[in-house]
Amino acid sequence: MTAAAERCRVFRTLHQTGCFVIPNPWDPGSARLLVQLDFPALATTSSGFAWSLGRQDNHVSLEEALAHLRAIAHAVPVPVNADFEGGFAIEPAKVAANVAAAASTGVAGLSIEDSTGDPATPLFDFALSVERIRAARRALDESGTGIVLTGRSEGFIVGRPDLAETIRRLTAYAEAGADCLYAPGIRARADIIAVVQAVAPRPVNVLVGGDFTTVAELAQAGVRRISVGGALARSAWTGFLRAAKEIAERGTFTGLAGAVPFADIDGAFAAKRPE
Repeated sequence: MTAAAERCRVFRTLHQTGCFVIPNPWDPGSARLLVQLDFPALATTSSGFAWSLGRQDNHVSLEEALAHLRAIAHAVPVPVNADFEGGFAIEPAKVAANVAAAASTGVAGLSIEDSTGDPATPLFDFALSVERIRAARRALDESGTGIVLTGRSEGFIVGRPDLAETIRRLTAYAEAGADCLYAPGIRARADIIAVVQAVAPRPVNVLVGGDFTTVAELAQAGVRRISVGGALARSAWTGFLRAAKEIAERGTFTGLAGAVPFADIDGAFAAKRPE
């Protein structure tokens, strides 16, 4: 079994019982540090990656995204889930082609979302959304990789916080072949439990971007997977901006005093890289 195939097998097994956290690095360095903290799997973040390039979220090309997925997947020995946005296409056939390309990067999981990027009509039509997931499923099956497919419904983060519609979409995505279901933005315990019960026995991912819950609470609600999206990247930018603003506005450097020592960071990257 190849290393990539083994990571797919491990990732699929992680979804079968219990609850695990899948934090989101934005470059190979942050990915390697997270592995050293013993997280069993990682997930990319479209926003974190875009910000590292000085761009807004969803303003990265397909080619750039594929190169990024390859870089993260080959930087660490653990499974990596790809935030593949909306598949970088609208039509199902094009989504399938792009998913097939992503399947060759070494990732163990991949998510497809149903947001359009248009505030007036923020979600793709229901039938089209389902066909997009079905197309991604076919592409992954044809790749023979065993990559875990996550179906995402974005209503709660694009101004359409309709629980019934979210559940309708996630249930349909499960029927279309999604292995894991994800509705970023749901926070209320009752809503989370409703989603978990609606798609059972398929596992559910919950996004935690703030201090509103704990791993233990989400595990008790039946959640199998927890991600943090761009929150770790935002936390890093917070420290950077705080220290930089102090220098620019006050001419003082107290914000640098609490920084991780050079030797600690430099030494962390002395560990052998995965093959």
